[in-house]
Amino acid sequence: MTRQNQIPTEDGSRVTLALIPLWDMCNHTNGLITTGYNLEDDRCECVALQDYKKNEQIYIFYGTRSNAEFVIHNGFFYENNAHDRVKIKLGVSKSERLYAMKAEVLARAGIPSSSIFALHCSEPPISAQLLAFLRVFCMTEEELKDYLVGDHAINKIFTLGNTEFPVSWENEIKLWTFLETRAALLLKTYKSTSEEDRLLLEKPDLSFHSRVAIKLRLAEKEILERAVSSGQAKREHFQKQLEEGAQLPKYEESSISLLENSDPDSKLPIILRKLEEAEETADQDLSVTEVLAEAGEGPEVPLINGEGKLIHGNTASKANADLPEHAEDKTETGDKLENGEATLHDDNNQSAKRTGDEAKDDGN
Repeated sequence: MTRQNQIPTEDGSRVTLALIPLWDMCNHTNGLITTGYNLEDDRCECVALQDYKKNEQIYIFYGTRSNAEFVIHNGFFYENNAHDRVKIKLGVSKSERLYAMKAEVLARAGIPSSSIFALHCSEPPISAQLLAFLRVFCMTEEELKDYLVGDHAINKIFTLGNTEFPVSWENEIKLWTFLETRAALLLKTYKSTSEEDRLLLEKPDLSFHSRVAIKLRLAEKEILERAVSSGQAKREHFQKQLEEGAQLPKYEESSISLLENSDPDSKLPIILRKLEEAEETADQDLSVTEVLAEAGEGPEVPLINGEGKLIHGNTASKANADLPEHAEDKTETGDKLENGEATLHDDNNQSAKRTGDEAKDDGN
């Protein structure tokens, strides 16, 4: 089997679906998108990621997909996936007193007040967009006013996602405490621990479907565990800065930075770059006070949108994976995989390949 891919029509005015022989049989590896469509020659062209010898298997890069997306859409789990991530739904509660101010600051930065973000397997675990969101999410009224009507307010918006320009030490402490608490509570939604999953994977009689499901579950937990550790380390660092009376980095208009993290792959300000996560309306959004209650800073209330859900976009595969995917509860996905209700295929004998044109980077 193969799958349909999007390619341009002969006049290039629109896209159509087609089967691409040979190329569609290539397995995935980490790398970059190196496939494009040559309109002049009317053919798909793929540049090899490395030099290959005769009879060696050729690999291509399917895109920045998480392992959850690989399992659902491609039928395999990819070890050491450099782009693995866990999606989380975050939003500013409309019932919060400062909602209008926070929504306005976020809008100026090109970030929706409710969206799906991601915790990444790399360090730092959050993107520039998520850092900017969390900073605004945790701002006090005075801090919000500073970014709305203060000196250089418009320009300072572009520093929200830059790690070099904290809003305040207190803001950094609050946002990393929030992240640490949120990730820790997401971990509690799983019915097993990481250690229990590792022991299960040692069983020789484990079915293929169960093994893939457990690997996926374990990978998600490891990402959340790293987010907890990272949040704790960052919180302690900024707490020390506050206690020692360290000066905040001086803001200079001449050195306005793009809304960037230290990630060298990010080169554009956020208002010019598409959000890496699909924008969705988050219902039952929470205030920072509600979440930090779990860290002993407010009244105790439920955290995860009232439902304890982990969002990672695991749904039945559509004909075109470039279309937005609807998130499901992670426990439902795990159960379906372990019960063999989802069709899975070995990485070296995949019956389902990459959806859509590989030339499109669909790592949402």
